[in-house]
Amino acid sequence: MMKRFLTAAALLAASPMLLAGEALTGEVQKQATNWTAIIMFVVFIIGTMGITKWAAKRNTSTADYYTAGGSITGFQNGLAIAGDYMSAASFLGISALVFTSGYDGLIYSIGFLVGWPVILFLMAERLRNLGKFTFSDVASYRLGQTPIRILSAFGSLIVVAFYLIAQMVGAGKLIQLLFGLDYLVAVVLVGVLMVCYVLFGGMLATTWVQIIKACLLLSGASFMAIMVMKHVGFDFGTLFTEAVKIHAKGDAIMSPGGLVSDPISAISLGLALMFGTAGLPHILMRFFTVSDAKEARKSVFYATGFIGYFYILTFIIGFGAILLVGTDASFKDASGAIIGGTNMVAIHLANAVGGNLFLGFISAVAFATILAVVAGLTLAGASAVSHDLYACVIKQGKAKEEEEMRVTKITTLSLGVVAILLGIIFEKQNIAFMVGLAFSVAASCNFPVLFLSMYWKDLTTRGALIGGALGLGTALVLTILSPTVWVDVLHNKAAIFPYSYPALFSMIVAFVGVWFFSITDKSKSAAAERERFLPQFVRSQTGLGASGAVAH
Repeated sequence: MMKRFLTAAALLAASPMLLAGEALTGEVQKQATNWTAIIMFVVFIIGTMGITKWAAKRNTSTADYYTAGGSITGFQNGLAIAGDYMSAASFLGISALVFTSGYDGLIYSIGFLVGWPVILFLMAERLRNLGKFTFSDVASYRLGQTPIRILSAFGSLIVVAFYLIAQMVGAGKLIQLLFGLDYLVAVVLVGVLMVCYVLFGGMLATTWVQIIKACLLLSGASFMAIMVMKHVGFDFGTLFTEAVKIHAKGDAIMSPGGLVSDPISAISLGLALMFGTAGLPHILMRFFTVSDAKEARKSVFYATGFIGYFYILTFIIGFGAILLVGTDASFKDASGAIIGGTNMVAIHLANAVGGNLFLGFISAVAFATILAVVAGLTLAGASAVSHDLYACVIKQGKAKEEEEMRVTKITTLSLGVVAILLGIIFEKQNIAFMVGLAFSVAASCNFPVLFLSMYWKDLTTRGALIGGALGLGTALVLTILSPTVWVDVLHNKAAIFPYSYPALFSMIVAFVGVWFFSITDKSKSAAAERERFLPQFVRSQTGLGASGAVAH
């Protein structure tokens, strides 16, 4: 049970979109086709495709395509970030954790909410002032262009690849449960729509898809929470007291600390969630869509507020499900288990408080959530290839905009095909480890290099390259040797590495590697890189020159 919930935690926190537990492994019970949900989702698709057509007319340059020309306001960007981060997994999965374990379910909400103050106070302003299209612009600002961009792009693509696999498999399983559609149909549908949004609409269309999805999800969750509170007379005391009386665990559901008993795993998971968020390429990319550093700070402020509010709602929804779903035989099968598994308690609660129409709305929102996230991931992956690798490494910064855009669109199409194929290939696999790995790589490779490039004057290209590569390699190796892969996937008897999450160890390796190989670097190029720290610091604080090309 402990292991299952830790796996669920990684899924919920790391993926915006995967479901925990049963929905990810084995066969999923196909539900009756939900025509209400399908009709509502078609309405959503028609509306967002209209936005994509509108956005396509405005994409006249690479800046328009990658960052919406910096035209997004702080409030809009905050809502879009929240839309990118809030997920069907968080909505359904955390509600399920609260339903089964009570108070402890909240620990995972808090775990990855804590990463946002790190971004707000340490990174948002400097990112906007130093970067142009991707976080590689910042990491390579005063360091060697080619090696650092290759490392950053490689780290980004690994994160995007594992995320996309998780999203596509999660999408197929989720749609089987909610819509009654075949897995293959769901995966292909998500892949095709994802490519359409990114290929034609770029960041502008992706942003508005995320904003609309965030508004729908917040509205639906708010309605559910209000109806739950209405059921108990808007008294939290009554909500908790009644839940304790009904729940099989009794008073234990109000006592935290039952799910995470191993401190090393808890710390490692916490580090991955906190600092992995600050290394996710599709999240970092959003800070270049606003006009200046002030709007970037506003973005994080609003995003933190929306995300925090959302997770409070999931807590209420989880306890509401204990009262309204756990006691209703119509939501259980012959064996007494919740139909579709505990991950579906929020969906059943939607039916309980709003009937079939609201059930269809929530199901459609869950599918829309998947599209918003995969679109952001695809755009981040395409920009890593076209901007970082093609334009800045292969063409040494001399690529024409038309050439870069052509590479972007080819990459987008390729990522769409790859995502669909991987979703089909991994249908029967337990892909939980991929999500944890994505966050671990972001925390162990992307974050240390990005953070130290902005704050440590003695950082050198050699240190960043070797330290980042060591962090990346350690995260990959320890994940393979962990119980999640070595035992669950490869079916060995015992794991070589005893902990499920490698971030505690891989982050230490990364930071120590960066420090050691930087301070021992006595080359002339290293001395020049250290001298360039002051001009970089001035620009990061003032934003002078931030609207132009990245300086070196």
